[in-house]
Amino acid sequence: MKLSKIIVVTAIGAFLVSCNSVKRIAVPEGKDTSVIIPSKQVFTEQDVQTWSHADLATDSIPGISLEKAYEFLKDRKSVPVIVAVTDSGSDITHEDLAAKVWTNPKEIAGNGIDDDKNGFIDDIHGWNFLGSTYDENLELTRLYRQQKPLYEGKTEADFKKEKDLKKFKDFKALEEDFKSNLERVKKGQAQYMQYEDMLKATDVAMQNLTGKEDYTLEDLKAITSTFDFVNSQKEMAIKILESGSSVEEQLEQLEPAVDYYTSQVNSYYNINFNGRAKLNDDGYSMKTKVYGDNNVKDQGDDEIHGTHVSGIVLADRNNHLGVNGVVDNALLMAVRVVPNGDEYDKDVALGIRYAVDNGAKVINTSFGKGYSPNAEWVYDAIKYAAKKDVLIVNAAGNDGQNIDEKPSYPKDIEKGDKEVSDNFLTVGAATRFYNENLPADFTNYGKANVDVFAPGHDIYNTVPNNGYKSLSGTSMASPATAGVAALIRSYFPELSASQVKHIIMNSGTLVNLEVLLPKGEGKLVPFTELSKSGRIVNAYNAVKMAAEMVAKKK
Repeated sequence: MKLSKIIVVTAIGAFLVSCNSVKRIAVPEGKDTSVIIPSKQVFTEQDVQTWSHADLATDSIPGISLEKAYEFLKDRKSVPVIVAVTDSGSDITHEDLAAKVWTNPKEIAGNGIDDDKNGFIDDIHGWNFLGSTYDENLELTRLYRQQKPLYEGKTEADFKKEKDLKKFKDFKALEEDFKSNLERVKKGQAQYMQYEDMLKATDVAMQNLTGKEDYTLEDLKAITSTFDFVNSQKEMAIKILESGSSVEEQLEQLEPAVDYYTSQVNSYYNINFNGRAKLNDDGYSMKTKVYGDNNVKDQGDDEIHGTHVSGIVLADRNNHLGVNGVVDNALLMAVRVVPNGDEYDKDVALGIRYAVDNGAKVINTSFGKGYSPNAEWVYDAIKYAAKKDVLIVNAAGNDGQNIDEKPSYPKDIEKGDKEVSDNFLTVGAATRFYNENLPADFTNYGKANVDVFAPGHDIYNTVPNNGYKSLSGTSMASPATAGVAALIRSYFPELSASQVKHIIMNSGTLVNLEVLLPKGEGKLVPFTELSKSGRIVNAYNAVKMAAEMVAKKK
């Protein structure tokens, strides 16, 4: 144990002596030439499951060129890098993650004592700022609930001072946003539940008429009835079977949509629901900064997000199981701050600070929301991370909107277009189609607020209980990029967080294509207009650029 501590101290000492000259080296601007290549049309199952690591030039798939990066790095040494995944719970016992989990060397597991005196008792693998809670309101709902008693029944005539009138108008805009969204999700819930009831009734009717639980197409065609309602049910069931499906399969496929809208009605937009109540913490006060517990695992049947994100970053590349993560020599610090609903600014800010204080060099933030009442707490945490040379990689969001015009939080631009610090990298989501469909139709974009794009559509990776699943979102693009950042920091630890950020931006694959604007009703725009760099993350180009920079100091 003492030997390992000596090695760590020696390595850190060497880093401090040698890194200053490297940190002064400017990041090259990158090549202006773009890849001109036909888009791949036919994808094998293997292509679909691994496309995000592909190389555009050799595979005709706009992945991050990961294997070429490792070929370039094969004779180089690396150091372990701690990556904090601030997210929902992560299944740290998963077969593809268990060997990659960070363990706090200063804590003794299970003794109920804060051995390292950081305020968090038995924080062995990270910290859970949510306790046993998971379902939550959206921030919009929480703000509406707080402000409604102040303004209900009042009109503009009730406010004489300009600042008070502005607050009232802001509330009315918030109220309209809340009510329109609540109406939308209630309508969606009703439609899907109506269709679900119709399918269930049809299935029961066909079972009764055929006398079989597993009826066939021939069984249905043999049914004769003088009742129009029964015939319409039979016609529906026949169409489903003729399509190669079954009523049971249709019900299974419908279940996620019903659950999605039901969850939104019951928790997201329910002003009578308070998910944080049992945590016994005020999410709008920094008076208490230690709460929750050390159980960083997923705690709900549908809590799969954090595990999926973790796997994208660092799923074990050497165990010949499941999937490969992006970075090989990295450890997962799990920080549970994201509920099924909107995260609290307080949890995000304290989660970032926890990760920084416990040695993370890269932090992934795959979450976002449209309202941030305590954004200053998060800005301060980002600045704190910058002072400690920690890079934060952030998902741009999935609303298909320009976040230069309508913000998504967290973000690093506090006012105007000036960044609060240079350690925050925001990532949009790309698909595997190198054509007009390259940007995912859900991805947020913005010439000022989105830095780069990365694979984020139909990404196959880890989910709890040793499972694997394909998910889509900028939530998937961000950890792919965080993995590349950790790869650079592992093989080139001399480089600063800011340098790594700009290496990733400047070394990406420049895309010279006209693409469909997300939710733009068919409008075509240059891909370069969707982000600051106009590029897709390329791990091979990134490690080459990093190596060139480090070589300059010698």
